[in-house]
Amino acid sequence: MRLNSPVTASTIASLRSDLAAAGYTVSTTSALWGAEAAEALHRGQRVPAARALDAERRRTGTTPLATLATLFLLGRPVDTADLADAFPALGVDGAVALGLVGGTGGGRYSAAVDLRPYSFVDAHGPADWWIVSDLGELALGHALPVDHVLGVGGASTTLSGLMLQNPVDRVLDLGTGCGIQAMHASRHANHVVATDISERALDLAALNVELNGIEGVEFRLGSLFDPVGGETFDHIVSNPPFVITPRAGGVPQYEYRDGGMVGDALVEAVVRSAGSYLAPGGVAQFLANWEYRGDGAGDAFDRVSGWIDASEVPVDAWVIERDVEDAARYAETWIRDGGTRHGTDAFDSLTSAWLDDFEQRNVRSVGFGYVLLRRPIAGETTLRRLERRHGALGSNEAGLGVHLGDSLAAHDWQAALGDEAFASHRYAVAGDVTEERHFWPGDDAPTAMLLRQGGGFGRTVQGDTGLIALVGACDGELSVAAIVAALAQLLEVDEGALSAELVPAVRALVVDGFLVPVE
Repeated sequence: MRLNSPVTASTIASLRSDLAAAGYTVSTTSALWGAEAAEALHRGQRVPAARALDAERRRTGTTPLATLATLFLLGRPVDTADLADAFPALGVDGAVALGLVGGTGGGRYSAAVDLRPYSFVDAHGPADWWIVSDLGELALGHALPVDHVLGVGGASTTLSGLMLQNPVDRVLDLGTGCGIQAMHASRHANHVVATDISERALDLAALNVELNGIEGVEFRLGSLFDPVGGETFDHIVSNPPFVITPRAGGVPQYEYRDGGMVGDALVEAVVRSAGSYLAPGGVAQFLANWEYRGDGAGDAFDRVSGWIDASEVPVDAWVIERDVEDAARYAETWIRDGGTRHGTDAFDSLTSAWLDDFEQRNVRSVGFGYVLLRRPIAGETTLRRLERRHGALGSNEAGLGVHLGDSLAAHDWQAALGDEAFASHRYAVAGDVTEERHFWPGDDAPTAMLLRQGGGFGRTVQGDTGLIALVGACDGELSVAAIVAALAQLLEVDEGALSAELVPAVRALVVDGFLVPVE
């Protein structure tokens, strides 16, 4: 199903005007029912919000904001008169023609799409948008159709939060869906090319771009890199259809999450190919998962590292695994995502199909995380980092893009310096770093000394006496070389050996943001 016609600039402008006039934002809709009901609604439980909204309506009457929230956030039908009040410029007929609502009889209308406010803060400041996507399982009351166009979910906000925000000329959003990543990328790019295999997804993405007054986004139909053959980009972002889906057993092949390949082959294909579509210095960022196979002796990172080695052009790589799920839990996660409810025969049948597939291919668990690839401007690659960061981070994932950008810049800066030149610089401890010391009762010497990072990835570094003392002395006044010389004298050790031990550790602390160079 495609968007209804006519979809004209004036029609969308009328919709934009009505939504703005109603004050249809995240903060105002949350205020209608309060924080607890808003949290329940986020979990898919709409009764608390509906009860609060009904009580508010009895006190103050029906407002355009309440009508929009009832219709699009709670999935409840509204009367014609209320709908007309909510859309004074667009009109009821315009809302129907645009495909936003449909009549249910008796002078009432229900939502035909999901239309909800979206807010965020990035390096350019705060913003409020509206995002149109397909109705979810809560509104539909049944499993999703395979051509479902997903709205803004947890994965979307994770990727947008990870997105580097350095100004660039051209960005590629691979598999744009509702267009949310292309919209975010438009804030730091002159031109964005957004691709998808779904015509309906491109229709909805184009509507979202127009609705929010965003310019410079071009849409192309096609699979993976097919629509951009021979082109290069300064930045590639993608939440690709990476979900590992059995190719048999009647498992639905959802367009928004299934790339039509066996296992994690789609992620492998993107890793191998992305570098060829990057301009020198260009960066690709995408979400991905990878299979753990065998009896536990193998490591998924060995396979991922092999994909990087097989890249069509040499690339720097930074892979961060955020979680691992066993085969049964992974299957349950994605079956529920498609709207099939736990405890039904359909759920059990799909679970069996998934576990059969994993068993046949000797897959025991699946890792999920972030992949960052970069095409060097010139010369050899300098970055190969595969790490596991499970559990809570030091800051919300929504703010990690700036941290990643700073870390890449710090890596490049220190990689260009020999040890002597690096040690000649002065450094200061970052403002979010704290030190912890742990003692056995009665002991004078600590048993463990830790540096903790409050922001970024919330890293913890355990150091010995030399490293902790060096970091403590980094106040921007003395160079690392001077501090090492003083420590060597104090500890009565060889200065050259101490420098060889500490300088690599200091380099890592600079890259991860514990220490900041002082000009």
